[in-house]
Amino acid sequence: MRAYVGAGSNLGDRKAHLDGALARLRERCPVRSSPIYETVPAGPVVDQPPFLNAVFEMDLGENVGPRSLLDELLALERAAGRERQTPQGPRTLDLDLLFYGDQILEEEGLVLPHPRLHQRAFVLVPLADLNPDLHHPVMGRTVRELLDESELEGAVIRRWDRMTDSATP
Repeated sequence: MRAYVGAGSNLGDRKAHLDGALARLRERCPVRSSPIYETVPAGPVVDQPPFLNAVFEMDLGENVGPRSLLDELLALERAAGRERQTPQGPRTLDLDLLFYGDQILEEEGLVLPHPRLHQRAFVLVPLADLNPDLHHPVMGRTVRELLDESELEGAVIRRWDRMTDSATP
């Protein structure tokens, strides 16, 4: 089973938080990462530092379900010091389950595909780096089409070079 996880951080050592989550996920299965992008905050709490965002593509095999994966992601957030005080506020680590195969699911605390991913540049841009032809099972569009057609929140400021930690134009 292939899953896609959106990762973001705007508190503390943002890159270290993303790299730490990636390393922990790689302990359980093969994971590819998109490039890292610096983005402006989206949503009602815009007076906060910029985010670093990436998307992880996980090759899970068949032994883990979406709820179990979500629980693991939430545990990684807590381990990174995430405190859920202000919705959409600053955070050390934010991990969102975007896609779990082509499953469509709606239950308490878990909606698949993620219900707002098509509105967010900070998700679609790195997701398109990994798999622009990924098909959204509800919207009937590829990631590339969603990126081209949507009015997006969370503008991308710049792409980061993972090797040097410096920004590239």
